[in-house]
Amino acid sequence: MIQFYFLSVLFNALTGFILFTGDGESSLEERLKLPVNNEIFRLVLGILAMITGLLKLLSSVQGDIPVIGDLIPAAAGLVTGFILIYSYYDEHAAPAEGAFRNFGGAVLRNKKWIGLAAMAAAVLHFLFPQALLL
Repeated sequence: MIQFYFLSVLFNALTGFILFTGDGESSLEERLKLPVNNEIFRLVLGILAMITGLLKLLSSVQGDIPVIGDLIPAAAGLVTGFILIYSYYDEHAAPAEGAFRNFGGAVLRNKKWIGLAAMAAAVLHFLFPQALLL
Protein backbone atom coordinates (compact mmCIF):
# COMPACT_ATOMS: atom_id res chain seq x y z
CA MET A 1 0.00 0.00 0.00
CA ILE A 2 1.18 3.46 -0.81
CA GLN A 3 0.36 4.69 2.72
CA PHE A 4 2.92 2.31 4.23
CA TYR A 5 5.41 3.49 1.61
CA PHE A 6 4.97 7.09 2.81
CA LEU A 7 5.08 6.12 6.50
CA SER A 8 8.18 4.01 5.94
CA VAL A 9 10.05 6.89 4.31
CA LEU A 10 8.89 9.32 7.00
CA PHE A 11 9.66 7.11 10.01
CA ASN A 12 13.00 5.90 8.63
CA ALA A 13 14.08 9.48 8.00
CA LEU A 14 12.95 10.68 11.45
CA THR A 15 14.33 7.78 13.44
CA GLY A 16 17.55 7.82 11.45
CA PHE A 17 17.98 11.54 12.09
CA ILE A 18 17.30 11.11 15.81
CA LEU A 19 19.80 8.26 16.10
CA PHE A 20 22.42 10.06 14.01
CA THR A 21 22.25 13.36 15.88
CA GLY A 22 22.14 11.74 19.31
CA ASP A 23 20.81 13.44 22.39
CA GLY A 24 22.00 16.96 21.63
CA GLU A 25 19.96 19.94 20.52
CA SER A 26 18.99 19.70 16.89
CA SER A 27 17.80 22.16 14.32
CA LEU A 28 14.91 19.82 13.48
CA GLU A 29 13.40 20.48 16.88
CA GLU A 30 13.63 24.22 16.36
CA ARG A 31 12.42 24.29 12.75
CA LEU A 32 9.66 21.70 12.75
CA LYS A 33 8.71 22.06 16.41
CA LEU A 34 9.12 18.31 16.95
CA PRO A 35 10.13 17.25 20.46
CA VAL A 36 12.93 14.94 19.31
CA ASN A 37 14.59 14.95 22.75
CA ASN A 38 11.37 13.96 24.53
CA GLU A 39 11.65 10.33 25.63
CA ILE A 40 7.92 9.63 25.19
CA PHE A 41 8.05 11.01 21.63
CA ARG A 42 10.99 8.71 20.92
CA LEU A 43 9.20 5.71 22.41
CA VAL A 44 6.04 6.30 20.36
CA LEU A 45 8.11 6.93 17.23
CA GLY A 46 10.00 3.68 17.84
CA ILE A 47 6.77 1.73 18.24
CA LEU A 48 5.32 3.28 15.08
CA ALA A 49 8.53 2.61 13.13
CA MET A 50 8.50 -1.05 14.18
CA ILE A 51 4.83 -1.47 13.30
CA THR A 52 5.37 0.17 9.92
CA GLY A 53 8.43 -2.00 9.27
CA LEU A 54 6.46 -5.13 10.06
CA LEU A 55 3.56 -4.04 7.86
CA LYS A 56 6.00 -3.24 5.03
CA LEU A 57 7.11 -6.87 5.14
CA LEU A 58 3.51 -8.07 4.95
CA SER A 59 2.26 -5.72 2.24
CA SER A 60 3.95 -4.50 -0.92
CA VAL A 61 3.45 -1.72 -3.43
CA GLN A 62 1.69 -2.85 -6.58
CA GLY A 63 4.11 -4.33 -9.10
CA ASP A 64 6.75 -5.01 -6.44
CA ILE A 65 7.97 -8.41 -5.29
CA PRO A 66 6.39 -9.29 -1.92
CA VAL A 67 8.75 -9.21 1.10
CA ILE A 68 11.95 -8.82 -0.95
CA GLY A 69 10.76 -5.62 -2.67
CA ASP A 70 10.72 -3.63 0.57
CA LEU A 71 13.27 -5.55 2.61
CA ILE A 72 15.77 -2.77 3.37
CA PRO A 73 13.23 -0.08 4.41
CA ALA A 74 11.32 -2.64 6.48
CA ALA A 75 14.50 -3.82 8.19
CA ALA A 76 15.56 -0.21 8.82
CA GLY A 77 12.20 0.51 10.44
CA LEU A 78 12.38 -2.58 12.61
CA VAL A 79 15.96 -1.93 13.73
CA THR A 80 15.61 1.81 14.41
CA GLY A 81 12.31 1.22 16.19
CA PHE A 82 13.97 -1.43 18.34
CA ILE A 83 16.82 0.94 19.23
CA LEU A 84 14.45 3.72 20.31
CA ILE A 85 12.34 1.31 22.35
CA TYR A 86 15.40 -0.35 23.89
CA SER A 87 16.95 3.00 24.83
CA TYR A 88 13.72 3.94 26.63
CA TYR A 89 13.71 0.55 28.37
CA ASP A 90 17.38 0.90 29.27
CA GLU A 91 16.78 4.24 30.97
CA HIS A 92 13.67 3.21 32.93
CA ALA A 93 14.05 -0.47 33.81
CA ALA A 94 16.29 -2.22 36.26
CA PRO A 95 19.70 -3.01 34.78
CA ALA A 96 19.53 -6.10 32.61
CA GLU A 97 22.21 -8.75 32.67
CA GLY A 98 23.51 -11.35 30.30
CA ALA A 99 23.33 -11.60 26.56
CA PHE A 100 20.45 -9.16 26.14
CA ARG A 101 22.40 -6.42 27.92
CA ASN A 102 25.49 -7.10 25.79
CA PHE A 103 23.48 -7.09 22.56
CA GLY A 104 21.60 -3.91 23.52
CA GLY A 105 24.81 -2.16 24.51
CA ALA A 106 26.45 -3.06 21.20
CA VAL A 107 23.44 -1.77 19.28
CA LEU A 108 23.36 1.49 21.27
CA ARG A 109 27.09 2.04 20.68
CA ASN A 110 26.52 1.85 16.91
CA LYS A 111 23.29 3.82 16.78
CA LYS A 112 24.89 6.71 14.86
CA TRP A 113 25.82 4.42 11.95
CA ILE A 114 22.47 2.67 12.05
CA GLY A 115 20.76 6.08 11.95
CA LEU A 116 22.82 7.07 8.94
CA ALA A 117 21.90 3.81 7.19
CA ALA A 118 18.21 4.38 7.97
CA MET A 119 18.32 7.89 6.52
CA ALA A 120 20.04 6.53 3.41
CA ALA A 121 17.37 3.82 3.11
CA ALA A 122 14.65 6.47 3.41
CA VAL A 123 16.19 8.67 0.72
CA LEU A 124 16.85 5.76 -1.66
CA HIS A 125 13.38 4.35 -1.03
CA PHE A 126 11.90 7.74 -1.86
CA LEU A 127 13.99 8.26 -5.01
CA PHE A 128 13.77 4.72 -6.40
CA PRO A 129 10.38 3.27 -5.47
CA GLN A 130 10.48 0.31 -7.88
CA ALA A 131 14.07 -0.79 -7.22
CA LEU A 132 14.55 -4.32 -5.92
CA LEU A 133 15.16 -4.37 -2.14
CA LEU A 134 14.19 -0.68 -1.89
